[in-house]
Amino acid sequence: MALTAVDTNVIVRLLTRDDPQQLLAAKRCFATGEIFVSDSVLLETAWVLGAAYSFSDEQIAVALRGLLGLHNVRVADVARIALAVEGYEHGLDFADALHLASSQHADAFRTFDRDLVARSAGLGVCPVVDAGTGGTAR
Repeated sequence: MALTAVDTNVIVRLLTRDDPQQLLAAKRCFATGEIFVSDSVLLETAWVLGAAYSFSDEQIAVALRGLLGLHNVRVADVARIALAVEGYEHGLDFADALHLASSQHADAFRTFDRDLVARSAGLGVCPVVDAGTGGTAR
C-alpha cells in the first residue's frame, strides 16, 4: 500500500471543511492508502487552526486527536506526538509541547521562557530549566 505525505493545507481542508472542492479532494487523498503527517505539518496545522480559523486550544486538540486517530494516518514517532498533544492539552503551546516531546533523550530542556518552566511541571517530560537562573518549577 502506498504511503502519501500530505501538506498542512490538505489537513486544514479536511478539518475545517471551508472549501467544498478541496474538501472532496482531501477526502479522496485520505481514502487512497496510508497518510504520513510530518511533525512540521502537525505544528503548522495547529498554528493555522488557531491563527487563521480562531479555533480554541480545546478545538485544536480535538482536531489533532481526531486526525491522529484515523486508521491510516502515520507519524514518525507515535509516542512523541502523543506526548506533544498531551502537553498541549495541559496548557503548553503546541510548538513548546512538540519541542519538549522531541527532547526526551536530553537531561534537561533550557529556556528563558519562565511560563514554559512553570507550565511543564508535572507533565512527565524532561526537566525544563530556566536558562537564566537554572531553576525548575516545583
